[in-house]
Amino acid sequence: MSEERKENIQTGNPLGEVSVASLMVKFAVPSIIAMLVSALYNIVDQLFIGQAVGTLGNAATNVAFPLTTSCIALALMFGIGGASCFNLNMGGGHKDRAVYFVGNAIICLIGSGVILFLIAELFLTPLLTGFGAPENVLPYAQTYVRITAIGFPFLILTTGGCHLIRADGSPNMAMLCNLIGAVINTVLDAIFVMVFHWGMAGAALATIIGQIISAIIVIRYLLHFKTVSLTKEHFRPQIEYISKTAQIGMASFFNQVAMMVVQIIMNNSLTHYGAASVYGDAIPLACAGIVIKVNQIFFSIVIGLSQGSQPVESFNYGAKNYDRVRKAFSLAATSGVIISIVSFVLFQIFPRQILGLFGTGEPEYFEFGVRFFRIFLFFIWLDALQPITSTFFTSIGKPAKGIFLSLTRQIIFFIPLLLILPHFMGIEGCIYCGPIADFLAAVVTIIMAFLEFKNMPKTNGE
Repeated sequence: MSEERKENIQTGNPLGEVSVASLMVKFAVPSIIAMLVSALYNIVDQLFIGQAVGTLGNAATNVAFPLTTSCIALALMFGIGGASCFNLNMGGGHKDRAVYFVGNAIICLIGSGVILFLIAELFLTPLLTGFGAPENVLPYAQTYVRITAIGFPFLILTTGGCHLIRADGSPNMAMLCNLIGAVINTVLDAIFVMVFHWGMAGAALATIIGQIISAIIVIRYLLHFKTVSLTKEHFRPQIEYISKTAQIGMASFFNQVAMMVVQIIMNNSLTHYGAASVYGDAIPLACAGIVIKVNQIFFSIVIGLSQGSQPVESFNYGAKNYDRVRKAFSLAATSGVIISIVSFVLFQIFPRQILGLFGTGEPEYFEFGVRFFRIFLFFIWLDALQPITSTFFTSIGKPAKGIFLSLTRQIIFFIPLLLILPHFMGIEGCIYCGPIADFLAAVVTIIMAFLEFKNMPKTNGE
């Protein structure tokens, strides 16, 4: 072991010395709050839009959601990838190399945000049509996205930058960056939508103002990192660091891209098969959007747990402290399963009450929404395992396994089911794809996690 590495571990890096449970609380709780706050951006918009605009407005936000997912995908690729590379190098005693990953990640976050903004503005109508927008929903979606696209660079920088801030040992600051933006968004939503009656445009304006303010706070922190000193040299794009960052963050990226692909296919299927049912094309689209976004609250907690475990797993795997790696994963997985069970109970008992928060509708609206809630999310009590395990593989520098696992639920299982079942079951087939894919993905996840820990050295340094 090099002298630099000995010094790094022995002179007090808390990731290698403080109890794993304490570290999980320190990192996971702020991460959970930050992710919940991020989810509230879309939830709050949908709440106010549902009350002020109605079913067509709710359907429009669902059609626009794949673009938001694209932002999160890019943010996680460069944010989690940069944070994991940073922590792995710090744990291995390579401080001089670690700092380049931070600088290059920041440049990639900003650059990808600008590119996505340009794509959205230039190809807005073809994109929304491809995302499944019916003619009666398209104008609402165009109004909303034309404004929210302005915030894409700020959303990507904030989301990805918070992972870098967390890797620097400041989870509370990462939480604060998201919290301030969400509070501003909520207050402005109430003013712009309910008081000024600006509808979709008002909700979109509230969103981007909150995102811009959050991004400003993130930038101020990133320019004054605690554990390393960033200079202009570290911000010069270098393929070596960008490729490694993208490679490590690819599992999280593909997980989000898979979700986006599923959203697009799901929207088109709901529109097509809904039009042939008693529900029409707008009701299934609106209800599915609400259910998926409410489910995001649950997933935000799970992703927060996985993100909270990432610095602990990365540093200790790099330092060969394998017992601490096991403890971090076990705590995250156990907590995730408990949260999953609570979410399952709530979604089974109170689906109609949850739907009612997003506005009123005809009896068919609640009939479809309740069925979608109860059936589509039936195996939610197993859903925490896949993202936590996928992030674990990324954290220990095994992105190929993380990428594969991130694709299981969405791409390998859900999409084939979504293309097959509705042909035989109509709109009901869209509903039953969810629980089947969830169950199969959970089985694969358990097997992969078991094999990984079986082959991991039993004691430190083996």
